[in-house]
Amino acid sequence: MQIIENIPKLKPRAVDAHKGDFGKVCIIAGSMGFSGAAAIAAKSALRSGSGLVRLAVPESILPIVAAIEPCYTTIPLAEDSTGKISGKAVDTVLKAVEENDVIAFGPGVGVSGGVKTVLENLLRLEGLRLVIDADGLNNLALLKNWPDINKANLILTPHPGEMKRLWEGLLRKPMPQEREAITAEFAEAAKAVIVLKGHNTVVAAGEKVYVNTTGNPGMATAGAGDVLTGIITALCGRGLAHFDASVLGVYVHGLAGDLAAKDKGQISLIATDIIDYLPSAFKTAAGEKI
Repeated sequence: MQIIENIPKLKPRAVDAHKGDFGKVCIIAGSMGFSGAAAIAAKSALRSGSGLVRLAVPESILPIVAAIEPCYTTIPLAEDSTGKISGKAVDTVLKAVEENDVIAFGPGVGVSGGVKTVLENLLRLEGLRLVIDADGLNNLALLKNWPDINKANLILTPHPGEMKRLWEGLLRKPMPQEREAITAEFAEAAKAVIVLKGHNTVVAAGEKVYVNTTGNPGMATAGAGDVLTGIITALCGRGLAHFDASVLGVYVHGLAGDLAAKDKGQISLIATDIIDYLPSAFKTAAGEKI
């Protein structure tokens, strides 16, 4: 196991840069009652430097998410009777894949047959850069032997409960107690970058393991994980390798939470506060004064 301590850096923007240079990302998210998760992830990706963010959501909640933030574009998806993404949305999703550099899947999507169908089709796409979080992970845990069909390049970002479900669904042995061991072993089994969230978030890929040092208990609030999804997706779109995007992502995410807590306190901290402090966090990570 190789412990990584260095935080990756982003290259300065060229003076003649255009939005296409900084990644086109699509976030597939949301369901009836969970429009906020989708909007938070997409706005976070914007604040993390994506050149273009597209948000694909069930058609009934599209007006809601479109009204929250004018700087991302939206894609309507077919939905079932409960307001979750339907299996009929597969063709629309596959078209979105062709038009974007990175796909994120999961915030607020719920668990259903249709959602699982869409996810399975994404896993079968050779070389797809795919970040899976939240209910995307819960649907993944229900797919038997999913690594056997997977052709995508994955980043999985589970919290401890989601990690337990993934472990039980894939591995037939007790889960270790140590977070570093859990993350490293599952990364090897899944052939993916794993981000095990929580106090001292752990990132693992192959032999490389990073343990994060930023963040605070005030970030234990709904939507904080959706912010991280947006950050990591954006950094992938900006050209960082999956492990580096995940390491820088969790570091900046925690740092933004620390800056927010310093001003607002841990008790009052909410997920959108983390987004508001991302500019300062990125400046600090780059060595700039704030």
